[in-house]
Amino acid sequence: MTDEIVFYHNPQSRSQMVRWMIEEAGAPHRVVPIDFAKNEHKAPAFLALNPMGKLPTIEHRGTVVTETAAIIAYLADTFPQAGLAPAPGEPARGAYYRWLFFGAGCFEPALLDKMMKRPEVERQAAVGWGSYDDVLATPPGLKGEAIIDAYLARLTARPAFQRSMAG
Repeated sequence: MTDEIVFYHNPQSRSQMVRWMIEEAGAPHRVVPIDFAKNEHKAPAFLALNPMGKLPTIEHRGTVVTETAAIIAYLADTFPQAGLAPAPGEPARGAYYRWLFFGAGCFEPALLDKMMKRPEVERQAAVGWGSYDDVLATPPGLKGEAIIDAYLARLTARPAFQRSMAG
């Protein structure tokens, strides 16, 4: 069994985050481009891997992993030498999980709501993230556009981010 990750990718999808994580981990990988215009994500061979036909999807050591946060956690655990997550048993591990899944389960849907101009008022109690403003007020230290802009600038300056965007 090979240690190579088979990474199913389309740059116009959430798989771009996983591409960045693979670069951060320094993981050996092979990219399999998935063309949405050709419906390759709905082809029987791909649906056998991910019945929802979604990206990102990876195969590694005979295991298929889907969902962005799950893949990120898997890669951090599988390539611990990269130092991308606190080790199991460390006190910081709880905060790591909290913010990893907050990003996927709250921040991303709230951001999509805002970008797509979906009305918030009638759904705030029905969705797990409440509103975009609620989400931005949650992480300590993330209040204010200047802080967010500085954080994003540090992230996008990382060499692994630059490699992930180039390839």
